[in-house]
Formats: sequence, C-alpha cells, structure tokens
Amino acid sequence: MKLCHISDFHFSSNFLVKYGEKVLYYLDKIRPDFVVITGDLTDNGYYEEFLDAKKYIDKISCENVLTVMGNHDARNGGYEIFEEIFKTRYPVVESRNLIILGIDSSEPDIDEGHIGRANYSYIEEKLKKEKNCKIIALHHHLIPIPKTGRERHIPVDSGDFLKLIDDLQIDIVLSGHKHNQWIWRLNNTIFVTCGTSTSKKLKGKGYQSFNLIEVEKDFISIDEINLTNDEKRSISYNRKNKVDYLYIKYKAC
Repeated sequence: MKLCHISDFHFSSNFLVKYGEKVLYYLDKIRPDFVVITGDLTDNGYYEEFLDAKKYIDKISCENVLTVMGNHDARNGGYEIFEEIFKTRYPVVESRNLIILGIDSSEPDIDEGHIGRANYSYIEEKLKKEKNCKIIALHHHLIPIPKTGRERHIPVDSGDFLKLIDDLQIDIVLSGHKHNQWIWRLNNTIFVTCGTSTSKKLKGKGYQSFNLIEVEKDFISIDEINLTNDEKRSISYNRKNKVDYLYIKYKAC
C-alpha cells in the first residue's frame, strides 16, 4: 500500500505554483493508493482561496483523497466553507486491510489545537475495527517538533488523545502545521509531520516537501521527498519486532 502525505498549501500569494505542479507530477508518477492532505489548504480561510485549493485537489490522480482542515482554514468563517466544499470535517477512507480517519483539530480563529473529549467515542468506534493498518490524520502535531519555536499550538488535550491512540493501537499519525518535517516514534505508533508542500512559508533553511509512506506486512517505510532538489530521506520501521528504525539513508530520486 502506497500513501502520499502532503500538507500546508496556503493558497494565497504564499502558494508557489512550481512546487504545486511538482507535487502533481510526483503523484502521477507514484500513483499512490491514498493521498492524505493534513490541512492549511488556505492562508486566510477566504472563499476564493478554498476554490483555488479545491481546483488543485481535483487535479490529483488518485481515487482516495482524504482532506482535513487546518487552523488557517478555520479563520474568517472558513470552517463553514470547508464543510460546504469537502462535505465533512471527519473524513474516512477504508479498504479491507486499512482505515484512515481524518480529524478536525482546529478551532475558529485560534491557532491552538483541540480534539475534544466529545469526539473520542466516535474515534474509538471507527478505529476499534481489526485492520492491518490504522492511520489518523489531523492538522496539529501531538508531540512538539524541534526547531519550530516555543510550543504554543499543540492540542490542549494531547495527553488524553495520545493515550487513546495507544489504546487503539494506531500505526501511524499524520500531521502538518509546523512546516518542518519530523518523525517521532512513541510506543508502537509512528508520528509523521509533513513540511509545507507548496508554500513559501518555511522555517529557517527549510524546504518544500511531501512524504511517501509504504505499508507492508512487516515494515513501514517513509520517504521524505525534498521538492527543491529531488533528494529523498528514507526511514524504515520493523512492525513485527516493534523496534526502532532500521536505517536512515539519503539518495537521489
């Protein structure tokens, strides 16, 4: 199973067309089974920005595209527009062996994240099924990310939600928000934060990127694709033995 993880388009003057086109090129080349977009489609939650984002997403050559809302999308009443265009703030895609649940971690006009205990029972109901791979996608990171400044935007109920993730034996959690690529492993869950895929809003000497995740019976491999030079950073986890990463390597695509 191949999954492409892209994030933080920031449609506005901050959106860079050349990287948007490059993402589409890679997706057409890879032909993933699933594409997950972890929020901040827009910069300000304006209707015109959402229309541009939807037009772009419609160009993605994949039948299974899951999109969640980011804090920028919830600005200026954008949370209502998101629901109008994408129909739900809690999307689900599912196959015989895999389930991906999208979660809205945003609050209107507030950058901080919040899952909400009222949503836990729904999440538990969806993810208690027996699947070879369970994935959660949300905008906000649940564990602080290095080199992103003082931590203020982590969901206020991260501790409780991390416990639920552990109880449900979630394999992968996908997020965006911080515009800095990072991977944590906590217990047996891999937390993957994507950088901005298409915007100029970078951290320091950061770069535009996306993630290619391949799930096999015994391994989960994650390739971070640097869109500025096409280099790839790879990491692979042994699922069967529940050990930390087996290797990290750099190579050209």
